Amino acid sequence: MAPEQRLAKFRIGEVVHHRVYPFRGVIYDVDPTFSNTEEWWEAIPEEVRPVKDQPFYHLFAENSETEYVAYVSEQNLVADTTGEPVRHPQVGEMFERLDDGTYRFRGDLGH
Repeated sequence: MAPEQRLAKFRIGEVVHHRVYPFRGVIYDVDPTFSNTEEWWEAIPEEVRPVKDQPFYHLFAENSETEYVAYVSEQNLVADTTGEPVRHPQVGEMFERLDDGTYRFRGDLGH
């Protein structure tokens, strides 16, 4: 029997922040379950290591010092309600900001 598929709580273009660490970002991709390397997962301290059977989000992230790409479990994210734009340079390349503070893919991007 296949494992039950969970629906992602957050969507692409939504601004979220980490539940514990001081960073936030825009979601640009979602994995239904953990899809990174075993080494990456094991590098997380065991006491805060998330379970693998949940959605994981790819973020254009930022903290007070820098911008970077992050990979975060759903259990560690909450919606960001500040309404502040995300300054990560790739956000503007991939998304346009909507009036409600969320982002949507630019129409000129093709696959």
